[in-house]
Amino acid sequence: MKIRVNHEYLDEELLRTTEISNGERPDEEYDYLFKVVLIGDSGVGKSNLLSRFTRNEFCLESKSTIGVEFATRTLQVEGRTVKAQIWDTAGQERYRAITSAYYRGALGALLVYDVTKPTTFENVSRWLKELRDHADSNIMIMLIGNKTDLKHLRAVATEDSQSFAEKERLSFIETSALEATNVEKAFQTILSEIYRIISKKSLSSDEPATASIKKGRPSTSELRRSTRKWLAAHHPEHIFFGRF
Repeated sequence: MKIRVNHEYLDEELLRTTEISNGERPDEEYDYLFKVVLIGDSGVGKSNLLSRFTRNEFCLESKSTIGVEFATRTLQVEGRTVKAQIWDTAGQERYRAITSAYYRGALGALLVYDVTKPTTFENVSRWLKELRDHADSNIMIMLIGNKTDLKHLRAVATEDSQSFAEKERLSFIETSALEATNVEKAFQTILSEIYRIISKKSLSSDEPATASIKKGRPSTSELRRSTRKWLAAHHPEHIFFGRF
């Protein structure tokens, strides 16, 4: 079976290539797998934040994400090896069903707006409500004001964003994917926050870890099965049967 996502046919080999292209071996071991979703209006720079963090790349001609994309990066968080699985979700209204489905299992969320576009900041409240309606109640959320390199076009004051974040109990940081300003810090911070919460739960409870916190080797087959299952339920027209 082949699955078409973002106008491409995905099979096991393609999924392996995606992981290798991010500088990782398919058999690389890790202690934890943390799923983090990027959300926010279209055009705020989510895809470039993802590419800057996972591949240290920036594309000036980046196009709007179609549906859902993901990339991974393995790094050290407080002495443990963590595989960060970052999902880049489309900001357009017509892909809202896809976005909602992929909140499931996320331990962290980066809520991104464009500091040069007030509307994207105004829509943060709507994104936050949707996130809290669909995601786990304990999900870690960070508000990110992106594109700080466009200083002459800034239209959202840092103080306003900081005040909103404090009111909603969110962590907050401003970034520039273009200049790589605070991108590493943003991801490291939210991953560290997730790890500290997971560590506290492990120490205070004998219950097994949730399905989102996986230990061992990466499994492309598991990702392929879950993607196929979701597409079959929500977009059967995107599933094609055939030989690899």
